[in-house]
Amino acid sequence: MSNPSESKYQYLAALSVNIISISYGAYCGWPSASFLELASDKSPLDTGPLTKHEQGWVASSVCLGGLFGAIFFVRLADKIGRRKSLLWMALPNLLGWIIIPFARNANHLIIARLIGGAAGGGIFSVTPIYVVELASNSVRGVLGTFLVLTCSGGVCLAFVLGYYFDYATVSWIMATLTPAFVFCFWFMPETPQYLASKNKLKEAEYSLRYYRNIRSFSVKELNEDLQYELKKLKDTEKTDIDDSSDNSNAVTWADFAEPKIRKSFLIGFGLLVFNQLCGCFTMLNYTAVIFEQAGASLKPTVAAIIVGVIQILGNYASTMLVERLGRKILLIVSAVGISLSQGVMATYSYCQIKGHQVESFSWVPVVAFSFMIFVAALGLMSLPFLVISELMPQRLRSTANMILMSVLWVISTCTIKLMPIFTDCLGMHGTVYMFASFSFGAALFVAIFLPETKGTTVEDVLASL
Repeated sequence: MSNPSESKYQYLAALSVNIISISYGAYCGWPSASFLELASDKSPLDTGPLTKHEQGWVASSVCLGGLFGAIFFVRLADKIGRRKSLLWMALPNLLGWIIIPFARNANHLIIARLIGGAAGGGIFSVTPIYVVELASNSVRGVLGTFLVLTCSGGVCLAFVLGYYFDYATVSWIMATLTPAFVFCFWFMPETPQYLASKNKLKEAEYSLRYYRNIRSFSVKELNEDLQYELKKLKDTEKTDIDDSSDNSNAVTWADFAEPKIRKSFLIGFGLLVFNQLCGCFTMLNYTAVIFEQAGASLKPTVAAIIVGVIQILGNYASTMLVERLGRKILLIVSAVGISLSQGVMATYSYCQIKGHQVESFSWVPVVAFSFMIFVAALGLMSLPFLVISELMPQRLRSTANMILMSVLWVISTCTIKLMPIFTDCLGMHGTVYMFASFSFGAALFVAIFLPETKGTTVEDVLASL
């Protein structure tokens, strides 16, 4: 295990880079309270209340923007570096929030969330790469969970602000996080692995020493693990020089044809597919609306705040347990818990439709939904982004992340857009039963195919497949 003094700058970097993910989390939570205002008779939009069709587009456009953002910012991260790519994400993140207060119709809101979503696509694609490349094996899992933990904090913050302020004021408040991110993250160095891959060995060694909090420049004083890391950086430089001499450094589809690489990629693909098809992220966008339809005794916006706090607690529990229990067990427990809680929610909704007297059990959807969010944050909603970066070798990591995150944003766009349609056609109970079946499928997938990546190198993971 790393001692605290050795890893403190790794924690500082992970916290600094994830300030912007708080802002993106607020993008995800913003529709929950805002739709109650924008879809009401008192809607401030010139075109009147948002229809269900318009709500679907406004909510899902953030994910559609994420698709383009994932492709663009991952490519940018390979060209100019992880750090500079992350800093450029501040621009669309800020623009998205600034446009919302001036929106006069649904199209303006869609454009704003498309732009803000592009930043989110970059955040969830590049941040895991950045963290995995700078972190020691002993703290890699903890630092990797910060992404979803801070994103959940942003969701909860949007719920709380939406209770006290109108949607435009919330946007102005959240816009202040962007300059805070730039100020804090500006001073962080590039990752050692990226610098070594660009044949900048001296800068890579400086970066490694910074993130490991090494003041001395005598290699003899370093422990065996750090000497090994320095040796790997030198090996990376030599490999890249050899590769560039015969123009073989470009990533091609043939690189993914190697059986173990292909299996790692497909495991990552499955994780991200189930991450969205379990329905937790989709339902989170409609939290207040779901509680309103369920007839919960609590005010929908208050129930949403409670759910947001519980999600943070789930992410915090994941941060505490990920290096103790490992990734696999947390993912299985999470998927099974999601399936069970969704089954309870769907059953309550079905009984309500059938006219059964369920008023005395109006607390059930709040408790079941809250438990679903807690166990989702514990594993299935938080860990896949870390695990896919741990599964792929450094040379293919950016390309694999770009492809996989593009798939994720396509699926999330479709599920969020179709959520109102699903509830109209299948009913709330049928829609949630569908999500429950996918959640159970996720548990089986993880149990059968996913290797444990806790405290291991990529080489060890690939060797185990």
